[in-house]
Amino acid sequence: MKCVKFWKIKPEIRVLGIDDGSFRPRRGERVLLVGVVMRGGEQLEGVLSTTVEKDGMDATDRVVEMINRSRHRDQLRVVMSEGITVAGFNVLDVREIFERTALPVLVVTRRKPDLKKVERALRHLPDWRERWKRMKGAGRIHRVKMGGGRIFLQLCGMRKEDAEEVLRRTVKHGLMPEPLRLAHLIAAGISRGEGEGGD
Repeated sequence: MKCVKFWKIKPEIRVLGIDDGSFRPRRGERVLLVGVVMRGGEQLEGVLSTTVEKDGMDATDRVVEMINRSRHRDQLRVVMSEGITVAGFNVLDVREIFERTALPVLVVTRRKPDLKKVERALRHLPDWRERWKRMKGAGRIHRVKMGGGRIFLQLCGMRKEDAEEVLRRTVKHGLMPEPLRLAHLIAAGISRGEGEGGD
């Protein structure tokens, strides 16, 4: 798969960070998904939203639609998600998102995913093989040093060196990039009535 060429990653690179809101454990429930558009790690430029089905199979389509209908679409350069699943086990297909939006995708987590444990959990859901295929399709898990700690990264459509530079441009407090940190706060604030947390 080809990678997007970044001649220079500017401090004001436009990044979309995606995170889900809180939800009850009932399968089939619609769950809020928030996208935050930021200029680097400094300036909030827009907030997008959609809903996805808890433990469903629609997250990829909904994210692509959210991106492609946005007025920020032409300025966006990178999509970030906190984890590869949203709304329980609604698995994002990062390759498909890249192919349908032409935007590289970074999956960022604080802890290295335990893939054996995840596979066991997926086996209890319909279409589990397709969900597992999407997870495996996200590729290798990279450990990246950030400040005094480390985060884990999967990527599609960009080189690891470029991904690390995007992280350096967007991490301002703690370990998580600002677009993801703000998407988390907004999604939690709307779905729970209050959002909190630093990184």
